Amino acid sequence: MLMFQVLRGLVELVLGQQAQAQLGIVGVLVLLLVGIGIRARRGGLAVGAVVVFVVLMTQA
Repeated sequence: MLMFQVLRGLVELVLGQQAQAQLGIVGVLVLLLVGIGIRARRGGLAVGAVVVFVVLMTQA
């Protein structure tokens, strides 16, 4: 359980740094929306934010 939480934290950190490096604050805000959507169990918000993130990353 602890290993899973540590791994999840590292993945979030790496994704956040990569998004900030390539997209600036917009990428970080989109990742924040993904996290909020998952925590609130709102599938539409999470999926929509992931789609926007993928589109922005392919354009960067």
